[in-house]
Amino acid sequence: MKTHTYYNVFHRTWWQPNPSWPNGREPGAGERHYIEKHVTYDHARELCREWNDAHDPGPLSDKAEFEEA
Repeated sequence: MKTHTYYNVFHRTWWQPNPSWPNGREPGAGERHYIEKHVTYDHARELCREWNDAHDPGPLSDKAEFEEA
């Protein structure tokens, strides 16, 4: 029996505000904010591409990515 692998798509920041660090930010992965769950690999890639194209990552580098569900 063939099983499928599914993915959860989310966005999060890669920097945290900290005035005592250079440029006022320090490295640190933020909380995941889910965009969609339990999707195929191709759909997860497309959702990330669409989200990243439509959202400015800003100084905290808020970007979409995915993980295995």
